[in-house]
Amino acid sequence: MSANILEALTKLAAIKQLNPVLIQEIIVEAVTTTLQKKLDPEAELQVYVDAISGNIKAKFRCVVVEVEEGLGEMSLGEARSDYDPKAVLGQFIDKTMSLHEFEPKLVKTAQKIIQDRIRRLEDEKIQNDFNKQKHTIVTGKIKAIDENNGGYRVDIGYTDALLPLDEQIENEFYRVGDNIKAYIVNIRAGSGGVTMVLSRTNPEFVKKLFEAEIPEIFNESLKIRKIVREPGIRTKVELEANDPKIDPIVACVGPKGTRIDSIRRELHGEQIDIVVHSEDIEKMIEHALGVDGVKRVIIERNRAASVIVEEADKVMAIGKQGKNVKLAAKLTGMKIDIYTVAEFEEKQAKERRTISHVTELDGVTPKIAESLRNAGYTSVQDVFMASVDELCNLDGLGQKTAERLKEAAKYF
Repeated sequence: MSANILEALTKLAAIKQLNPVLIQEIIVEAVTTTLQKKLDPEAELQVYVDAISGNIKAKFRCVVVEVEEGLGEMSLGEARSDYDPKAVLGQFIDKTMSLHEFEPKLVKTAQKIIQDRIRRLEDEKIQNDFNKQKHTIVTGKIKAIDENNGGYRVDIGYTDALLPLDEQIENEFYRVGDNIKAYIVNIRAGSGGVTMVLSRTNPEFVKKLFEAEIPEIFNESLKIRKIVREPGIRTKVELEANDPKIDPIVACVGPKGTRIDSIRRELHGEQIDIVVHSEDIEKMIEHALGVDGVKRVIIERNRAASVIVEEADKVMAIGKQGKNVKLAAKLTGMKIDIYTVAEFEEKQAKERRTISHVTELDGVTPKIAESLRNAGYTSVQDVFMASVDELCNLDGLGQKTAERLKEAAKYF
């Protein structure tokens, strides 16, 4: 440990925004603890910072001995040459030493104690900073890239934070020195201490961007009810106006689209859908899907809905990789299936055929019904799914009868 340890640690305190007075107290306490283990209580140890040199010094009483063997002892020769020409064995003499004059092993022990205490102090500060700034957006600079796990170390001013791989938007890449915005989500303890964890995928990140960019949300004229997100692809934001004079879409888009474009730029082009809240679940599903060609929304059992759309709008309603309908389902809490008119009619027909017994099919006599039942055909749907050749193989069914049954099942 060098003589200017105090100066170095004071600079560190300024960089880490730690209390320099507390740093000094830690150093004095660590050196005191280390030296006390080597000295008797009678040594009356005092550790202090020299105001002139800035060095850390220790003052203690040494007993004069013939041959010095440890700390707290002074040889008779040293006592007479450097302190008192009349010194005698057993006499106590005050001695002052700078920290760097002690044996290296003692200095290293003190240094480790100081480092451990300062690390704990840093961890406490990070914890306090997190408690103050959690759930807020911070701006920082990429400081380093972890090649092993793909995380980014980010300098956010008062500490370094981590943007781990699982909190990054897919296909977003940064270089050292790039500026970045992120949302403080958590703190993580590791072998290197406590680290603040950032996120760019958390839906709350989008919420904070909206609050910062749109005054009506910040002043609570507009309320964000829910956000669902596929980071890097699409986000749906459900909004409700507390002031009936405010149009949520107009407010969020802003003059010439400046507000929403600013948010999209920060998210590197991620699609953002503004969804106006409705208490009418059918309307809410329409709004969540965001397509114009919805012909009908049918609410089924178990929080499911069938949505009938124009043929040309089906692809848009489902979305790339099914993302649009999946996000709409998350937003509304409903299972949503998309159909064209023809597909929905076929779905209804299949349901009718499934729950209808073969005896309800036109042309099925008791003898034919028995033959069908014996072969395992119990519903109209069973007949619909069977081929003409399969039906012809049944007892009592010829080609014409089989064809007639298939036609009846088709239009049942």
